[in-house]
Amino acid sequence: MAIPDMDPILRRVSKPARYSGGEWNSVVKDWSHTPLRVALAYPDVYDIGMSNLGLAILYELLNQDDSVLCERAYAPWTDMEQAIRQEGIPLFSLETRHPLGEFDVIGFSLGYELTYTNVLNMLDLAGLPLAAADRRRALPLVIAGGSGALNPEPLADFIDAFALGDGEELILDIVDCVRCFKERRGRSKRRLLRELAAIKGIYVPRFCEVIYHPDGTIAEVRSVDVAASPRPRKRFVQKLLALPKRPIVPFVQIVHDRAGIEIQRGCTQGCRFCQAGMIYRPRLERTAQEAVALAREVLASTGYRELSLLSLSTTDHSQIVPMMRALKEEFGDSVVISLPSLRVDSFSVEVAEAVSGPGKHTITFAPEAGSQRLRVAINKPMTEEDVLRAAEAAFSRGWTSIKLYFMVGLPTETLEDMQEIVDLAARVKEIGRRYHRGRARVRVSTSIFVAKPHSPFQWAHQSTAEELGPKHDLLRRGCKRAGVEFSWEEPEHSLLEAVISRGDRRLGQAIQRAWEVGCKFDAWREHLDWGRWQQAFQECDLDPSFYAHRERGLFEKFPWSHIDVGVSEAYLRGEWLKTAKGAATVDCHRELCSVCGVQRLEAESCLAKIDELIRRRRSRRAHDPGERMQVS
Repeated sequence: MAIPDMDPILRRVSKPARYSGGEWNSVVKDWSHTPLRVALAYPDVYDIGMSNLGLAILYELLNQDDSVLCERAYAPWTDMEQAIRQEGIPLFSLETRHPLGEFDVIGFSLGYELTYTNVLNMLDLAGLPLAAADRRRALPLVIAGGSGALNPEPLADFIDAFALGDGEELILDIVDCVRCFKERRGRSKRRLLRELAAIKGIYVPRFCEVIYHPDGTIAEVRSVDVAASPRPRKRFVQKLLALPKRPIVPFVQIVHDRAGIEIQRGCTQGCRFCQAGMIYRPRLERTAQEAVALAREVLASTGYRELSLLSLSTTDHSQIVPMMRALKEEFGDSVVISLPSLRVDSFSVEVAEAVSGPGKHTITFAPEAGSQRLRVAINKPMTEEDVLRAAEAAFSRGWTSIKLYFMVGLPTETLEDMQEIVDLAARVKEIGRRYHRGRARVRVSTSIFVAKPHSPFQWAHQSTAEELGPKHDLLRRGCKRAGVEFSWEEPEHSLLEAVISRGDRRLGQAIQRAWEVGCKFDAWREHLDWGRWQQAFQECDLDPSFYAHRERGLFEKFPWSHIDVGVSEAYLRGEWLKTAKGAATVDCHRELCSVCGVQRLEAESCLAKIDELIRRRRSRRAHDPGERMQVS
């Protein structure tokens, strides 16, 4: 049953449009005539969740099916939470204001580990038991997907099933499974979960048991039900869907308040710190013609006059120049095109300059590390000359401000590397002064390195606050002398991120205890309370340093080792060993396939690269019969 009139409550809270629904392009279906009901739940506020492209794709994809209705729910801000708790109103969907507990499927998107207490808070607000084992009714089924699902163990106690990989590939199979279950009038939750577990890409944690060594490391993750795969494998799409065509237009300003189309998924530069570059392989591109056609529909259906081309590295797209020309020819100056992620080179600046509108302000580059030695170690393919040429190109074309993004605490990093950040920023500032004198601004922004699952640096340790202090002090003093602005991240924030992202199943009790003592919206600086988290860890007899500050043994089992993301652990291990040697790995999309393991999954783009690799090696063998060809 739908929630009664909410207007009296909405008048008392900030940004009531976060909860009102009724936005342009939202879809409202008849509950009495739609047999299957799905709620997409985002564990952060509306302003952030509405900018999530993945949820927009799933929302439109599901609502294309007349037998399925899909609605949305977001984490209510603290004032709204207080209001609905006081009134005894359960958390509800935006479209029809039905309680989440009345849906058949509640799907959480796990994009950031510091939202996990919000997942628990939303389940509680929905009136559902937190523990999956305590939710004895088969429905609603609570599932979770997104990048966080690829280390599902910290939330294993609370989620019925995890969707591993691209949601477009998985969601329809999940819906079909639940639909068949409902048509049979099934009541056994265990049977439903066994049917789900039989779907490739679905991980049901209750069907797996974790065995620990006496020192707390993992000995084995083993199946305890015949339905469970011993090593669940990520699903991935072979082609980008032409979605969303009709994204919802919010009533309030959101984080990315513009139209957006995904022009490329994945990245093959192979930066060793980057989880996304590993888990989103193989790389997929949308053609220039496809991009124009989709942009035409999105802009017409929303009224936006700004279009963002979305990708991990937009200017790596093989057709970026013809794509930009085609978009300019189609829309002229009536639409502003933005490129949110640029490679550090003058070509990227030229592309950005071609699409930028009047009043250029800040352009951002991410060298990641200050010294060439460290950039090679992390496999970031750029030189200082690339950065300086990009700065020259930007300042000469009218930009007055450059933001340089770096990470602190990278493996093999020294104080000398910190000094080279200062020196590089000073050289960029000097270039800016030549063009804009006192108006030139350079800002150094740093974050603390967090070793993420399924990346080559998953073996690395997190730097402690004591190790980071001298580095931040050097940067602070050096940037001030150079006339460069400097911003940094507090160590507690990255420490919590490291603990949760690298956690095992035992961490679930600490997440629940942290929520019980008041932790939520941990991704928000004003809400993160490290003292409460410390209390939770202590009460659960867990040491954060065990998860964050300890370098892993080369063959230690990770909490996520039983999850197959395509890229093999042997490949990642080889990349980790290359770090100390200072050895680089080429971009497999631009040069040769590095045989990372994704080709095992018959990814078309990877198989084409394998064929190219074989041809080249055969050609070399023809000239050098002594060379042996080794292709995995």
